[in-house]
Amino acid sequence: MKLKKITINIMKKVTIFILSLVCVFKLYSQDLNYNNNRIAVSFDGNSAPDNLYKWPKGDPDDWGALVASCAIIAKLKLQDKLVHCSYNNFIDAPAGPDHENQLKISADGCIERWSFKKDVFFDVTTQLKEARVNLATEMGKSTIEDPLYFLHAGLSEFLYQAIEEVIAQGNIEALNHVYLLSHSTFNENEIRRNYHHTWDDVQILCSNRIKYKKIQDQNDKNNPENLWHSMDNFLVWYWMRDHKDPNIRWMYTRMQAHSMGHADISDCGLFYYLLVGDSNGNPQKFKKFIGEGIYND
Repeated sequence: MKLKKITINIMKKVTIFILSLVCVFKLYSQDLNYNNNRIAVSFDGNSAPDNLYKWPKGDPDDWGALVASCAIIAKLKLQDKLVHCSYNNFIDAPAGPDHENQLKISADGCIERWSFKKDVFFDVTTQLKEARVNLATEMGKSTIEDPLYFLHAGLSEFLYQAIEEVIAQGNIEALNHVYLLSHSTFNENEIRRNYHHTWDDVQILCSNRIKYKKIQDQNDKNNPENLWHSMDNFLVWYWMRDHKDPNIRWMYTRMQAHSMGHADISDCGLFYYLLVGDSNGNPQKFKKFIGEGIYND
């Protein structure tokens, strides 16, 4: 009889454990239900060194990832759905001169080549207030019929400040209709100053209103054929270099701009997942997706 009670208790504990795993799985696998809705993104990637931070240099993967992300949007002719694209979002890091500002070079090129709206792009090092207000405004007007999808491609402090602005505008309930997509624990948790905030802080600030989904990290450095970071192996991307569309060849040069010589456009995997539905993108899938190129009608 005693053995039977022990067995029942063990079974109850196992059942509770399994149910808790199911709840966690549901949380992290919730369907985003994207249907040509508004898109916002914030990249880091600063070019100028931040000598008050342990790693002074910026994050050069975004120099090419911004372009690859815009290429995915433009290929699907969704340029009008991009309502906010901030970059260089390392808060308190210095601004660099325009001719050395790698993210500005990438952003300006996408605007010119693929007809993106210029007024939705913001350099946070020089336009922090404007970028913060713009993102807050887009978040603040979100409804069940008109949700906003935010792609978390940089650190969390800029997002935290934008949420503060949403709350100051009296629109906190609109955050119930904002979806955040992430792939990077580093982006969620890293701070460049001890008074900066993490994604956990953002969740507390908005009382967990934002709907969150995290896909697998889009880096697989040891496997060039998989995902979006092939270290110093550019061979798998030569189809860009040799493409007949000059805009695709330009995209290759923006990947080459990486200051450490890595072929890394990992953050664009967020867009490939949201817009194409595949969290396992790779160079050959991207080649097939781009096809004959991206041309303005």
